[in-house]
Amino acid sequence: MLFDDTYRTIAEPSEGIFRDRGSKFIGYAFPLSTYEEAKLILQRIRTEHPKARHFCWALRLSPDRSVFRIQDDGEPSGTAGRPILNAMLSADLSNVLIVVVRYFGGTLLGVPGLINAYKTAAAEAIKESSIVEKTVNDIYEAKFEYLAMNEVMRLIKEEQLAVLDQQFDNHCSIRFEVRKANLNTVIAKMEKIEGLRLKYLTTA
Repeated sequence: MLFDDTYRTIAEPSEGIFRDRGSKFIGYAFPLSTYEEAKLILQRIRTEHPKARHFCWALRLSPDRSVFRIQDDGEPSGTAGRPILNAMLSADLSNVLIVVVRYFGGTLLGVPGLINAYKTAAAEAIKESSIVEKTVNDIYEAKFEYLAMNEVMRLIKEEQLAVLDQQFDNHCSIRFEVRKANLNTVIAKMEKIEGLRLKYLTTA
């Protein structure tokens, strides 16, 4: 199977709400690229909802369905994080954090009620978002002498690479993003440029 280098995510944060027997479940969906971002978002939501009882969440940062994190935050195991994750998997979304904030209404909902509430609140947040398809890109840095600049710039234009940062001096460097599917072609062409050194930085 060829590596699938596209994934579906959300364009911007969104929220949805679900109520059941007095309890209120507010679902927040956020586009995400790192675990650090998730920590900051969770801190902010806890600050915004000081009276809420639970902050349950799920996140995916990879199109690989087996890579995820979930948190039940005091709810019975399997009744919150997993249903939120399932809503995300049903919509085939990646690079997303969904947090469901629960205000307790005084009536216990039981395991089926909780599973339904967390899944529905997450699904409502997804429904309010606009879904976009993105490519999995690798970020590289190329270092080269000034004399090679025209050749490098021509290749970047030909391959339609996104330049993230560039410095031109006697010694030049360019940071660029390349779609995973085109990686081997681009690297093969870059390696033909005399004196050019390539360094892999990260995957976006």
